[in-house]
Amino acid sequence: MKKWKTIASEYFYKTPFGNLRKDTCQLSNGIVIKDYYVNEYADWVNAVVITEDNKIVLVKQYRHAGNDFFLEIPAGKVEENETHEEGILREIREETGFASKSAPVKLGEYMVNPATQTNKIITYLIQGAYQASVQTLDSTEEIQVMLVDLNDFGRLIRAGEIKTQLFTASAYYMAMDYIASPRLVSS
Repeated sequence: MKKWKTIASEYFYKTPFGNLRKDTCQLSNGIVIKDYYVNEYADWVNAVVITEDNKIVLVKQYRHAGNDFFLEIPAGKVEENETHEEGILREIREETGFASKSAPVKLGEYMVNPATQTNKIITYLIQGAYQASVQTLDSTEEIQVMLVDLNDFGRLIRAGEIKTQLFTASAYYMAMDYIASPRLVSS
């Protein structure tokens, strides 16, 4: 098995949100795929934010493609010249007004959909969060902050009692695994 060879590429559009590219690719067996579409997006960051009293900080917002309101963890794209950690701390502050004295714990870095997208999502856990300020939303954002008991959130996901997306569900389960896992203590 070998990587595909890109013979040609052309852009259908480029925007600040993302680009759509059409590639012509040759497989290792010689077959040529003429119309392979790739969505180029910036990396995203998200975080499971847990308050000092064991609540998960969630944001409720309308998602146009999903045609409904969804309950999600804070997330967003990384700005130019910003590290992933700086990006998620900024997003949390802007969307929720929450902060923490504890450093973010990186839970993982994953391709979103490597079949058709170029971006990754980097997921963090932030513990000991507290309300530090008010939201500072963009003019196109309408976000309601909600606090849910951390241990109850998994039941709500499993029972389908809330509308959420895969990134929130997977991040929650990664965070719960991290919290439950014993860690080595160096002496």
